[in-house]
Amino acid sequence: MGIEGPFWRAIAVFRIASLGYAAILLLQSGGYAHPVTGWIVLGVMAVWTAAATYAYSVEALRGWPLLTLDLLLSAACLLSTVYVQGPQATANTMPVTATWVAAPVLAWGVYSGRRGGGVAAAVMSVADLWLRGVRGFDLAAVPVNGAVLLFLAGIVIGHVARLAKQAEERMQRAIEIEAAGRERERLARGIHDSVLQVLALVQRRGAEIGGEAADLGRLAGEQEAVLRELIRSGPRPDRSLRSRRRFVPARRAPADRADLGDALRRYGSAQVTVATPADPVPLSPRAVDELTAAVGNALDNVRRHCGEHARAWILVESEPDRVIVTVRDDGPGIPEGRLAEAAADGRLGVSQSIRGRVADLGGSVTILSSSDGTEIEMSVPF
Repeated sequence: MGIEGPFWRAIAVFRIASLGYAAILLLQSGGYAHPVTGWIVLGVMAVWTAAATYAYSVEALRGWPLLTLDLLLSAACLLSTVYVQGPQATANTMPVTATWVAAPVLAWGVYSGRRGGGVAAAVMSVADLWLRGVRGFDLAAVPVNGAVLLFLAGIVIGHVARLAKQAEERMQRAIEIEAAGRERERLARGIHDSVLQVLALVQRRGAEIGGEAADLGRLAGEQEAVLRELIRSGPRPDRSLRSRRRFVPARRAPADRADLGDALRRYGSAQVTVATPADPVPLSPRAVDELTAAVGNALDNVRRHCGEHARAWILVESEPDRVIVTVRDDGPGIPEGRLAEAAADGRLGVSQSIRGRVADLGGSVTILSSSDGTEIEMSVPF
């Protein structure tokens, strides 16, 4: 029955208590013109209380047909007050149904929220005012406390029920995400102990043997990188409660933003390792394009100056006010004065394709080089 279960049980208790209250009023009031008819109406209310209590407890039966029947039957019992009490009733006389007519208003609120509760309250209020008008009372002098309470009950209960359903959906999503994470970790352990180690071994031995084996090793390394990225990102549950068993890709950046991590992960290969935050790194599409091009140019320099088998690492860090992208390689480093010499000779790969792109985004570039390799740090504000 879910989170709605306590609401339906509370409505059942309210129906039974209101039925008892109506019976006490009928016993105490000796001025009814047709008391026998009043007891017949009370019997109908008792039968419907039992039937509605059972019907609302079965999820398959809960729906608009049951809610409509509940509302119409309650309104009919309310309108029977015209005949039961007779002409001697006053404007302040409690209808024969007493508070029992509020039950369908509560049911509509639980099932369809504030609007449903308000519609049911409006129907019952119109029936009550029509009843008092038929009995000849001046509607301007008729108390409207009952109608106000019905509206308050329907809207408040509907709002609370809707909040409870949303809380249940969020809890279900949290459970699904936790379960998906545990399953992903279990699969990652198994894959790491078998497939990834084999691919790494093939890559290493292929590079040692050379020739065609080196090509097989390179392909194995590329597949290892792809598989590691697949394990890292993994699927996440759909946010829709109706699709609990479907899985969709991880959370995306806003529509007017692009995810820098997604753009840079395509550079991952046997020689290039890409590390990005688990959550998206949203930047403007232009910023993502420029940074991606700058990183691509840095990797081109690694291959051109360090060889095809040189290793490179791309690290993306997201700070509160800026994004830092670092490209590091294990090459011999850049000789002192080489960048200035290249710029003077018209080779503008670093000065324009990297520094120029980042400067246009309002960022800065820091290059550190030694015999152990070169590190290019690109910092761009959000």
